[in-house]
Amino acid sequence: MALAVGFVGCGRQQAIRPTVTGGEVPDQEVSDFVLTETDQGQPQWTLYARYAATFSARNITTARGVRVDFFDGQGKQTSELTAREGDLNQLSHDMTARGNVVLQSTEGTRMSTQTMRFRNREQKIVSDDFVRVERAGDVLTGYGFESDPELHHFEFKRQVNATVRTRTGGLVGTERRK
Repeated sequence: MALAVGFVGCGRQQAIRPTVTGGEVPDQEVSDFVLTETDQGQPQWTLYARYAATFSARNITTARGVRVDFFDGQGKQTSELTAREGDLNQLSHDMTARGNVVLQSTEGTRMSTQTMRFRNREQKIVSDDFVRVERAGDVLTGYGFESDPELHHFEFKRQVNATVRTRTGGLVGTERRK
């Protein structure tokens, strides 16, 4: 995979003032951060953040005010992830999103949790936290979530609850699986 847009800020840049976190000072800080991952010229995802800081010694970029747009093989956006903050591994391009994480597909499926990881090489969304998925009035909840970024194929590993509604909005039933 090729990196289309490097670690650059778009728009205005704030004065660089090191943010001390546990004694560690970032190598670089920017506002209005944008990074696009491509595969043979086709965008895979684009990460936007209001603020980002690079920590080269750990190969990590931390970000606040995060949004990630995911794309299909034709370059069409398929879903959007938002979170309060996150980390990007500069080598693998794996991401971790934290705080009010929501993944909304363009087809209307919505996943929400507090912590989620994106495994770039596998193109997989995973979470060990409590996850809620809503699709066409149906609600699934559980732990051990794994999915593609489009939320087409997903599964829960444990403590799964499902509430399924009829097309007219009536409740079909609630099922619980351990």
